[in-house]
Amino acid sequence: MTSSVTMTIGRILLGLYFLVPGLAKVAGPVDMVAYMQGHDILFAAPLLWLAAIVNIVGGLFLILGRHVKFVAYGFVVYILMVNFLLHDFWTMEGDGVAHETQNFVKNLAILAGLLVLAGSSAARNLSLSGWWRSDSAVLRQKPEVEAPKQT
Repeated sequence: MTSSVTMTIGRILLGLYFLVPGLAKVAGPVDMVAYMQGHDILFAAPLLWLAAIVNIVGGLFLILGRHVKFVAYGFVVYILMVNFLLHDFWTMEGDGVAHETQNFVKNLAILAGLLVLAGSSAARNLSLSGWWRSDSAVLRQKPEVEAPKQT
């Protein structure tokens, strides 16, 4: 496989990693809100809905190849916040330590994949103009040259 094919497959899989949990948050928010409240997260319900929207929109953007660099770096920040606020294994005792340690380390691996994706993706201007077009289509587009003004 060519590197562009493997990067595309990896980008789509990373997008699914965020899209599916985003949909799960919408489908069953009660358990997740309780989990967040158990970690003393203030405003757990509104933050859960914000996280669901970010997961769904960001996941779709990665899958569809839109603003990949920006979204990947955004998810890096998201994962760091989730890791330190919700997977804080160092504050726990008993059975939950191994599970939260595994989640923490797994998220670091996802973060590494996002950094590779961001580092290998071309930067694109943040603009609402053409936001629906893929990064590759926008970056392939030749800049239009204005005709000289006649006076």
